Amino acid sequence: MRLSPYIRLMRLHQPVGIWLLLWPCWWSIALASPGFPSFYLLTQFAFGAVLMRSAGCIINDIADRKIDRQVERTRERPLASGELKIWQALVLLFILLLLAFGVAIQLGVMVVLWSTFALVPIVNYPFMKRISWWPQLFLGLTFNWGALVGWVAVRDNVELPAILLYIACVFWTLGYDTIYAHQDKKDDERIGVKSTALRLRDNTRPVVAGFYLGTTIALALAGWITESGIGLFSMIILVQMHFGWQLCEVDLDDPASCRRIFVSNIYMGALVFIGCIVGHY
Repeated sequence: MRLSPYIRLMRLHQPVGIWLLLWPCWWSIALASPGFPSFYLLTQFAFGAVLMRSAGCIINDIADRKIDRQVERTRERPLASGELKIWQALVLLFILLLLAFGVAIQLGVMVVLWSTFALVPIVNYPFMKRISWWPQLFLGLTFNWGALVGWVAVRDNVELPAILLYIACVFWTLGYDTIYAHQDKKDDERIGVKSTALRLRDNTRPVVAGFYLGTTIALALAGWITESGIGLFSMIILVQMHFGWQLCEVDLDDPASCRRIFVSNIYMGALVFIGCIVGHY
């Protein structure tokens, strides 16, 4: 049975992106909390991640609808195929942003303020692939803003560990989204869309290894500054092993392999979250 075009527009049938948006928020909340993180905060940020990821997908699909028609993987998206009109997408976008504001306002003025800062990069990100070989960097800067907002929700300001977490997440996104971009590299090259996959080509594996190393170093520094225990650092070792497995396992010329490795980052996020919690004990 074909899913509702609104479900597909929000990508609710593809929850990987929700998890990848949510993990940085939960890492930050867990690391900033003095003990076990607040279930209320975790739940509110989960709702917020669903809403903002859905809103981001709509903004992206509005901007990319003409490009999406030319890419095998995306040509059936509701706006690209004409199944939905732009005005319908805009109405849904407004509702999602209104609901997201309702979540943020419950968490305090500072959370609303820092969340609002994210709107500018969210709107501008879809256009980066037209002007830069590094849209994955802009995605990282946009997609991981929750690492800062999560810290603000607990501590009411941004501190150095939050910035280090944010840097770790940007490197992480650079890695996994470069692998993801290899799915579309033939179509992207044909239609003139830029990506790190096309910029790096045969150098992708060693450069992504560097991105992932940056992730683990920044995570370790954040843990060291917050005086986290051995539990976090043990998980960081497992994370580095997982990254090594990704790089050995992925076939960058096989879209299915790239997709599978991309999805595996959900489990990497879970490892770090567990580490941030047990690091307090």
